[in-house]
Amino acid sequence: MAEQPQKTSPTRVTPVLKAQCIQETLDCGNAAAVARRHHLPPERVRAWVREASKHPRMTTLPEVTQLEAENRHLKELLGDKDLEIAILKDLVKKANRVPPRGAK
Repeated sequence: MAEQPQKTSPTRVTPVLKAQCIQETLDCGNAAAVARRHHLPPERVRAWVREASKHPRMTTLPEVTQLEAENRHLKELLGDKDLEIAILKDLVKKANRVPPRGAK
């Protein structure tokens, strides 16, 4: 009797895995190879890629989204600090121009 290949348990599809599969498929151009590597049906990976091409923001990993938000926040802080420094430099220049009280 021929031995039947063992079925592997289905891979749990997390948003991270889905985004990774989409990115790998876009990089290599071969959904079937990506599907085999992750033990997924090729048509599912192809459907994800089609869906992602309609909605590009869906491919973003949650960690990337969080980092982008943090990056925006840090840029705002940096802009605020640059403005404070410019104001302080301007005040120092003005203070140096004014003669001290009682000086002739």
